[in-house]
Amino acid sequence: MSKKFLIATRSLGVLSVFLLLVLSSCSPSQPAAPHDGKIRVVATTGLVADLARRVGGDAVEVEALIGPGVDPHLYKASEGDVRRLSEADLILYNGVHLEGKMGDILEKMARTRPVVAVATAIPESALRRPPEFLGQPDPHVWFDVSLWAECAAPIADALAKLRPKETAGLNARAAATKTELLALDAWVKERMATLLPERRIVVTAHDAFGYFGRRYGVEVHGIQGISTLSEAGLKDVERIIELVATRKVPAIFVESSVPRRTVEAVQAGVRSRGHEVTIGGQLYSDSLGGTGTPAGTYDGMVRANVETLVGALGGKL
Repeated sequence: MSKKFLIATRSLGVLSVFLLLVLSSCSPSQPAAPHDGKIRVVATTGLVADLARRVGGDAVEVEALIGPGVDPHLYKASEGDVRRLSEADLILYNGVHLEGKMGDILEKMARTRPVVAVATAIPESALRRPPEFLGQPDPHVWFDVSLWAECAAPIADALAKLRPKETAGLNARAAATKTELLALDAWVKERMATLLPERRIVVTAHDAFGYFGRRYGVEVHGIQGISTLSEAGLKDVERIIELVATRKVPAIFVESSVPRRTVEAVQAGVRSRGHEVTIGGQLYSDSLGGTGTPAGTYDGMVRANVETLVGALGGKL
């Protein structure tokens, strides 16, 4: 296959996406017609989609663009994604720069239909801004279940604007969802409290669990930073090896949406220092588990992570 042919093929693909964006931005400012009488919602992540289904109930049909095991930091919208977005009545996304490579598309879609970042419900004062993030907020807000509970309200508000007659039901489901999530938050606190203080050290592939650590009293260390856009450097790996070996951490963890090679490199490095650390299991970080699996819902994902942590770090099961 010639180089000229490959360049031409790529150019046509880029042009197709561009044309779809132009057509959607030139369409009337009315949302798309209801699909089977339901509000068609497109969410960026499975986490947001799960929350939309809980709040929307029978009034919505929800589709997630980014599937299980896919990293939203790196995700680029395909031509098919642009088409789905252009057919939505409502677009929901996490926000706080999680979907960094989709910013332009979301901005263009907002000209013709409601586009809502669910994390806008979280007060600025509650967002983590660690020094190593260079002023940027940490987008992984769902790891503090009490914060994620606040994200139900903007979904109900957005849906009510499209279906005013169902406002009472939407608000009731949002309130019930918040109550259920606060109960889950209490359960996480109780389970993590079974760990001895010296065992409350969580080492993972990237720095996604900061909110979890802050909320549930756990010391969290990511081998690489908040985003998976860049690979972990040698100094990052050496820093974690020293920490794990010195403090005799019993287990470290891989993540569902991040390659495991850096975690395995840490394990090998720790072994060379005379300490045996196990890989305690897989944590769900930037996505849910597969559809139909226990971790395929937000509640199931949270519970799966907590049981993995507690089991590997020596808490009570």
